[in-house]
Amino acid sequence: MKRTFTLDVFACLRCGGRRRVLAYVKRAGGVRAILEHLGMPTASAYLAPARGPPQSAWC
Repeated sequence: MKRTFTLDVFACLRCGGRRRVLAYVKRAGGVRAILEHLGMPTASAYLAPARGPPQSAWC
């Protein structure tokens, strides 16, 4: 992300210190447990069905 967006995700915006990776969460169960612990929603967002192309009134 640093090369693409010139954004260093490991730099703390408050103190300027460096962050470090503590763990990689790979399984859905681990992500769900973390979200539940933080009180955040675990269900995915509702996606509306795709619309067809716009129709002209003169066709």
